[in-house]
Parts: sequence; structure tokens; C-alpha cells
Amino acid sequence: MSSLPGGAAASASQSTRDRESARILAGIGLVLLAAACFATLDTATKVSTAAVPVLMGLWVRYAFQAIATTLVLLPRHGAALLRTAHPRYQILRGALLLASSALAFFSLRYMPLAEFTSIVLIAPLVITLLAATLLKERVSPLRWTLVAGGFIGTLVILRPGGGAFTWAMLLPIGLVVTNAWFQILTSKLARTERPLTMHFYTGWVGALIASLAVPFVWTALPSWHWWALLGLMGFMGTIGHFILILAYQRAPASTLTPYLYSQIAFAMIGGWIMFSQLPDAVSLTGMALIAVCGAAGAWLTVRERRVPIEPAES
Repeated sequence: MSSLPGGAAASASQSTRDRESARILAGIGLVLLAAACFATLDTATKVSTAAVPVLMGLWVRYAFQAIATTLVLLPRHGAALLRTAHPRYQILRGALLLASSALAFFSLRYMPLAEFTSIVLIAPLVITLLAATLLKERVSPLRWTLVAGGFIGTLVILRPGGGAFTWAMLLPIGLVVTNAWFQILTSKLARTERPLTMHFYTGWVGALIASLAVPFVWTALPSWHWWALLGLMGFMGTIGHFILILAYQRAPASTLTPYLYSQIAFAMIGGWIMFSQLPDAVSLTGMALIAVCGAAGAWLTVRERRVPIEPAES
């Protein structure tokens, strides 16, 4: 029996619920802020492609993350940050994410922001498809319905065979596939590896591999403004994922993940402000279908604790 009087016990219980509600609201706010960071990263990336070689921008983005995470995390965690039971998988995970980022950069060079973001966010649905076909996991009829809805939404945006379709629209499809494999590998590593350790190796693997191409693409930029833009890209990518970690420390993934689809709205705002691009009615319909099916599918995924969903990086 509780030693607290009935009124005091009720007050303590209410106080606990209030604190939990505040933590959940803080988590939702942080996820929305992270989504805004990722949309800003994509917007800055699209702007940068006008003067900066894609591989050079990619190198700056990962070098910034590698250096920033080292300066912030290594003094606090020491050698524990470097310990990993699966170094080969860490390298493979970093390479997959670098490939995803390269496809994202090239996609953004040719595609409107909102349409690109919507297609990329079908990644959780592709994970469901891979889990069923390759990992032999049981998938419910509701999940198959959501997968079908997401792919229909993608086809509505792409409109293959129509005048708006170009070869560049296949690039984000490649990004979705590489990112889905990245997510599945992340789910396996998460059983034994610390999230901060994975984040640390992701930055360094990407930076080191991208460094191999830098001597062949290095270009003298016309002004310091382009360097500032590249710095903004690195900052937004790094801080966005850090904010996301803080969000998941405050609320369950099943509560927060659907809010990642707010990135579509932020991407629309960025495309409108910077490029005067607004999706037409058909594309908006496809984007809405992807958002609804993707958010529902991601919510089911994290509730069933199959694969942790992370946003696709660029």
C-alpha cells in the first residue's frame, strides 16, 4: 500500500503525467525542428549545385560532420566512442549513406524540392517490402495496402510516360533503395552499437571515401558566399541528426516518427521561397498519399520494433 494520503498520491500521479506530457511535446517540437533542418539542408544543396561540383559539396558536408562530431563527442566519451564490434558493417553503413547522399545531391540538381522529399520519404514502405521478400517477415494486409498506396503516390508524382517525366526522376528511386538497405543495416547494428558511435563512424567513412574524388573535382569558388553555403549544409545535416537524437530521448519513436513527414511541408516552403516552385494539383495529390501511407506505415514499423526509421540524409 502507498503511504501517501489519497490526495497526495493523486497529485503525484498527475504531476508525473504532466511531466511525461511535457517531454512528449518537447520531443515533437524537436522532431519538427529536425525536419526543418533537413529541408534547409536540401534547399541549400539545391542552391549549391549552381556553382559547386556535386562531389565537392558532398565532401564538405561529410567533412563538417566528421570534424564536428569528433570535437564534440570524443572529449566527452573518449575511447568508448570508437569501440565497435562490427567495423566492417560500420564501413558498409557509412558507404551506403554516402551513396544515398550522392544520389540526393544529384536528384536535387534536377528536381523540385517538394517532389524530391516526398519520393525519398517512401523509404519506410520500401523497408517493409524488403522485410517481406528478403527477410521473410510476415506482413499484414494493412501494411501491403500502405505500401501500395505509397507507390501509387510516387507514380502520381513521377507520371512515367508523361511530359513531366525525365530520367532524373529515377535518381531518388535509387536513393530510396540505398537508404532502405542503410536502415536495415542500422537495425542490426543498433542491437550492439551505441547510436553516437554509429553517427561518428558515418561521418568519417563518408568524408574519407569522398576525399578520394575531391582532387578530381575541386573548383575555385567565385566568392566566399558559396563556402558559407557549404558550411550551412554541413551544419544543418549535423545539427539535424543531433536534434533528432534528443527528440528520441524524450518520447517514443512510435509517437515521433509520423511527424518526420512534416519535412514535405518545409520542403514546399523552401522551394517556393528560393526557386518559386510550387507543386501542381496532381503532384500535391501524390505527396499527400505518400505522407499518409508513409506516416501510418512508419508508425506501425516502430510500434512493432522491426526497423528503426531514420530520415534519409542528403
